[in-house]
Order: sequence, then C-alpha cells, then structure tokens
Amino acid sequence: MSKERARRRAVREAERERAARLNAERMARRSRRRALAARLTPRPVRFARQGGLLARRQRAQNGVVALLFLIVQLMTWLLWSSWQASLAVFVLSLLFVPVIVTLAFDRRT
Repeated sequence: MSKERARRRAVREAERERAARLNAERMARRSRRRALAARLTPRPVRFARQGGLLARRQRAQNGVVALLFLIVQLMTWLLWSSWQASLAVFVLSLLFVPVIVTLAFDRRT
C-alpha cells in the first residue's frame, strides 16, 4: 500500500512540476510580449497648461478675442443677407484681429 501511495505522490508531484513549468513559460512569454509592446508603442504626450497669473490672463484675453470675433461674424450674418459682405467681413476680421490684439493687450514681440 505504501508503495502505491508513493507512486501516486510522485505522479502528483511530477504533474505539479509540469504545470509550474508551463505556467512559468507562459508568464515569461507574456512578460516578453508586454516588454516588446511597451518598446513599440509611443508614449503619450501630455499637454500641461501653464497655471500662473500671466497664463490665466492670456487665456482670458484669448477668450474675449474669440468671443468678439464670433459676435462680429454673427452680427454680419444677421444684418446683411449678402454672402459677399459676410465673406468680406470675415477676411477683414482675420486681417485685423492681430492688429487689434496687439493694440488692446500690448503683445509686442
């Protein structure tokens, strides 16, 4: 009886060792795959906002400029039904926005 138990225990241990070896190989393959994927995929670029007083002021100024630009375009579209006039105001707005921004906010470089 003890010889039979010893034989069964040896079979169980051999099976356990085989399963552990297969698991270790599987984990090693997974680790190599993850390392390869990490090397091949580019890291995401993070865009962090500046948080200082000047940056907040400039964001607020940019928001005001964009809002005024949209108001001018909306008023043009509502007051004149001509698409030529709307196009002319749009082009002139694109040309004059940098001038107005420089004069109003003193952004000389």
